[in-house]
Amino acid sequence: MVFSSIFFLFFFLPAFFLCYYLVPGKAKNVILLIFSLIFYAWGEPKYVILLVISSVVDYINGRMMEKFDGNDRTRKIFLIISIVINLSLLGIFKYSGLFIDTLDLIPGININNPNLPLPIGISFFTFQTMSYSMDVFRRDVKAEHNFLDYMTYVSMFPQLIAGPIVRYADVGKELHSRKISLDKVTSGFIRFGMGLFKKVLIANGIGMLWDECLLNAGSLSFATAWLGAVAFAFKIYFDFSGYSDMAIGLGKMMGFDYPENFNYPYMADSVTDFWRRWHITLSSWFKSYVYIPLGGSRKGTARTVLNLIIVWGLTGFWHGASWNYLLWGAFFALVLILEKFVFEGILKKIPSAVRHIITLFLILISWVIFAVEDFSAMGLYLRSMFSFSGGIADGMFLYYLRDYGFILIIAGFLSCPVYPYLRKKVKSIYWAKCIVFAVLFLISVVFLLKNTYNPFLYFRF
Repeated sequence: MVFSSIFFLFFFLPAFFLCYYLVPGKAKNVILLIFSLIFYAWGEPKYVILLVISSVVDYINGRMMEKFDGNDRTRKIFLIISIVINLSLLGIFKYSGLFIDTLDLIPGININNPNLPLPIGISFFTFQTMSYSMDVFRRDVKAEHNFLDYMTYVSMFPQLIAGPIVRYADVGKELHSRKISLDKVTSGFIRFGMGLFKKVLIANGIGMLWDECLLNAGSLSFATAWLGAVAFAFKIYFDFSGYSDMAIGLGKMMGFDYPENFNYPYMADSVTDFWRRWHITLSSWFKSYVYIPLGGSRKGTARTVLNLIIVWGLTGFWHGASWNYLLWGAFFALVLILEKFVFEGILKKIPSAVRHIITLFLILISWVIFAVEDFSAMGLYLRSMFSFSGGIADGMFLYYLRDYGFILIIAGFLSCPVYPYLRKKVKSIYWAKCIVFAVLFLISVVFLLKNTYNPFLYFRF
């Protein structure tokens, strides 16, 4: 378990920023590194060594690629070493249990599953270190010479365990020299507060509706099943985007500009557009390091289709060690292939509002596949969404609308780009923005004190 939210907010962060702002510029990375390792070790002390090993491997390989700059064959060997070691660590700690359990289903095979605990955020920091090696190989960035600075890059606690995925190119200059201004600290604090509000007041609240619907997967009415899917869509969006906002906000307070990770994805009018807006840093990672190197869409239709299948199979599997994630990736591969090669001409002729509805329909189906690891429960839930065996609507549907109607309206409102519009309108009324932020922050803290521990969804990945 990572820090409790209250301890993190009122003890860890104040202690960190007190030390961080007091020390001179060159010592800030040391403070950040120390507190980042404490942050990670608090939850899983023994896995700090895994984080260090991953960092050492890519730091050494980066230096070696720089040393043999004129020999591409040798450079490629070091790149392969980096990729193999990183993927091996990821495979052992994240996927070995799944494969062992799957093999045990075969008659005559009985392998002892070690049930290794999943290191928090391993998918995120592994992709981060791999991106550094690949960028050094491509000569997009220069190899980092100072190991402490490189380790600081890998372990920065705001985005260490749930993203956004930060490439070295994004923060390389800021690692060595960054400016911290009052405006940046203030905007960062407000961004952090907005992320906290998203998580505590929306994601946690709406998540209870999804949990209740899932428990009754086999007896839901048609309307209730779709309402539950909407609830999970809001839960995962406000949970994950809330964490990203908090990470980006803390980064600003430290002088870093982390990349944006969300751009109102539920406003998308196609699934392709959705994935330009959702988990942007992951989509960009797969595009840069998998899809384009495989040939992208430059080698004909058949090769493009194969590339999409590979990328989305990997994207699905990246999310978790369960076969439903692979199915989720396959679902998106199929939808994107159809969207690109079969229905592209038709979709262009359809009004934007209709395209938007079709996109949301497909996204809601995908979230049920994503959320339910048990295939029997998934089948029951999807059956309720596509049949009237439980009735069109029932008293439970009205009960949920009464209890969760307000938060559903707020979630829908904030899923649209209303906040940027209002922010521009009240830009000159600085005190109004501060009051609203202070009220939301206090309410969020009250809910944190009241509610039980409810971790971010993407801590699992």
